[in-house]
Amino acid sequence: MSKSRSALVVSPSIHERATTRQRLLSSLWVGVAILLLFLVGALTGPFWAPYSPTLTGLNPPFSHPTPQHLFGTDLLGRDVLSRVVYGARVDLALALISTLFSVLIAGPLGLFCGYVGGWFDEALMRIFDVLISIPVLIFALLIITAAGPELGGSGLLLVGVVVLVYVPRMTRVIRASALDLATRDFVIVARARGESIWSIIVRELAPNVSGILLVEFGVRAGYAPILIGSLGFLGFGAKPPSPEWGLMISENRIGFAAAPEVVLAPACALALLVIGLNSLADGLARILGRNTSRGPL
Repeated sequence: MSKSRSALVVSPSIHERATTRQRLLSSLWVGVAILLLFLVGALTGPFWAPYSPTLTGLNPPFSHPTPQHLFGTDLLGRDVLSRVVYGARVDLALALISTLFSVLIAGPLGLFCGYVGGWFDEALMRIFDVLISIPVLIFALLIITAAGPELGGSGLLLVGVVVLVYVPRMTRVIRASALDLATRDFVIVARARGESIWSIIVRELAPNVSGILLVEFGVRAGYAPILIGSLGFLGFGAKPPSPEWGLMISENRIGFAAAPEVVLAPACALALLVIGLNSLADGLARILGRNTSRGPL
């Protein structure tokens, strides 16, 4: 009787764990599939996109979809499908490059502050507290305004904006992990062996935060297109005739009532990219035992 009871107790637990793992893997693979779709489209798009993204006058403005123009044409008669395809290169490249630079800066900085501490850590964290307290969009607009019109709309400036927004937040996450690791036995033993600070950071701490860095990359990359698209929509991001999706939505919103597909095409592409990156990050986070519910930015 006791054996049958234990079987009844254990079996649902095993089933639940298997179901949970399958759900996590499903989320991960959905994100991978969507991201691969965009990567392939961004890399091969110029070879199969029907028209140049800057070619005007192909049809009257805000024409409805036809076999020649599957998503219609925009306010200047440009093919919307071609601009969405080329826009994938712009948004995806800006999001991934800016997030990668953020990780490369915040990772070593957070490990150093968390392990060494001292006045440098205290001063830097107070500065980062001030920067984090500023609303993200307002902070981004302040950076763009301070950069001046010479850099306005450049990819370099947009990457710099995302990096400056993300580095304080990511540094605090990595620093918190480093503070916890600094009290572990393997770090104490390495310190007793006389290893240098950088040796401990590189050989002991960095490998143990690699999963956290990977999750941070996925989470932040998922929200970078939203920030870049928001700046483009407000006129502070990419400049015409760039096919950046936020700019496309802004340019064509005046014709939304007449031809909604012209606005919905880049909006749906942006939403799908964000969903894919967030699914990938969520799957990675849960498999690695991390929580991604800290908030969007």
